[in-house]
Amino acid sequence: MRKPDTGRQASTDLAAPSAVGAVGRSWSPWRAVVGFGVVSLAADMVYEGARSITGPLLASLGASAVLVGLISGAGEAMALLLRVVSGSWADRSGRYWSLTFAGYALTVICVPALAITPFVAGAGLALACVLILGERVGKAVRSPAKTALLAQAAAAVGLGRGFGVHQALDQVGAVAGPLLVAAMAAATGAIWPAMAVLVIPGAVALLVLLRVRRSMGDPIESRDETVSTEATAVSDRARHSRSHGRLPSVFWLFAAASAATTAGLVTFAVISYHLTQDHVVQVAAVALIYAAAMAAEALAALGSGWLFDRTRGRVLVGLPFLVAAVPVLAFAGSPLIAITGVLLWGAAGGVLDSTVKALVADLVPASRRATAYGVFAAVQGAAAIAGGVMAGALYERSLPMLIAAVAATQVVALILLITTLHRHQKIRAETAPNVQ
Repeated sequence: MRKPDTGRQASTDLAAPSAVGAVGRSWSPWRAVVGFGVVSLAADMVYEGARSITGPLLASLGASAVLVGLISGAGEAMALLLRVVSGSWADRSGRYWSLTFAGYALTVICVPALAITPFVAGAGLALACVLILGERVGKAVRSPAKTALLAQAAAAVGLGRGFGVHQALDQVGAVAGPLLVAAMAAATGAIWPAMAVLVIPGAVALLVLLRVRRSMGDPIESRDETVSTEATAVSDRARHSRSHGRLPSVFWLFAAASAATTAGLVTFAVISYHLTQDHVVQVAAVALIYAAAMAAEALAALGSGWLFDRTRGRVLVGLPFLVAAVPVLAFAGSPLIAITGVLLWGAAGGVLDSTVKALVADLVPASRRATAYGVFAAVQGAAAIAGGVMAGALYERSLPMLIAAVAATQVVALILLITTLHRHQKIRAETAPNVQ
């Protein structure tokens, strides 16, 4: 595989070549991490706010339940599967910032544009479907490149802590966006003003991202000169894999472990179905319980990230136990026990969305991180779909069978995870003497 011409890329894709190699020449690494977190916070307000009311919006335009399900399902599939393409593209071209900006711009354009759909007569439903899918494409385009840039900045402060802080800020936006939309819809009595107001956090996201870009330069391009000793401590086999465009085998082992974990984490849709259909809580309380779960997710991301750096990743061994406990508690008939299960569900999601990504960054060379994150997201997405189908089917048939099936997936996940960590530590030990 021909190595990209990094000199040409530096002149075409980088707005500030003089800043190359200085992660935080203007900003410290922590400020860069927090900057990415603020971008995610504002962007989450945009697309999570829209997703909280997408169903009612489509229904108001004449969509059937089948069409709503089709569009939402297709959107999620696109957001995950297209990352395989965009991640590889980012690594091959070196245009991490361009893809990051393009992805966020798609979201910032598509979501507020939903405000015009009630005013374009018969074309409103078709336009809304295109815009919803366009937002999901934007998510797929930016995620691998952005996460690779974040990993490079977080390496200087601790991958676990960096990803944990980013995820915590991200979750603030995930809560604030739906609240903003709900407030606007309640105040105006219409959905379209709630979509229109999301242009404000969208603009903030792009402006802060531009500031981060100018302050960071492009650390990916200059990794050979500035990467830390820890980041360079990769095996000869991993370097060989990088030169041939392959990801190291230890990454695939961890991807399999993560897939088993994800498949066992029962979706909130199934949990909320239980909470309402079995009259555990009132329907109005479900949204509040979900918000509490998002808060638990943020706290878990911070705590597990800090422990990740102190334990060299061994904190992840506790994740399968956390996932296995969710159905035991969340499907209980007692409101207190069920809510405890939902909080554990949120905590497990926080580890999966943040600390797990920190280990991915530690397992692959910097030049292959965007590719790795794209593949990893696709694997997790496929596992989530399979796990959702399994949970729904088993819940209707037998709750003990569901609990047993989740436990079985977590035994597999635990074995794969321990094997991954053992192999990773062995690689680190073998390569440590070779680091200059």
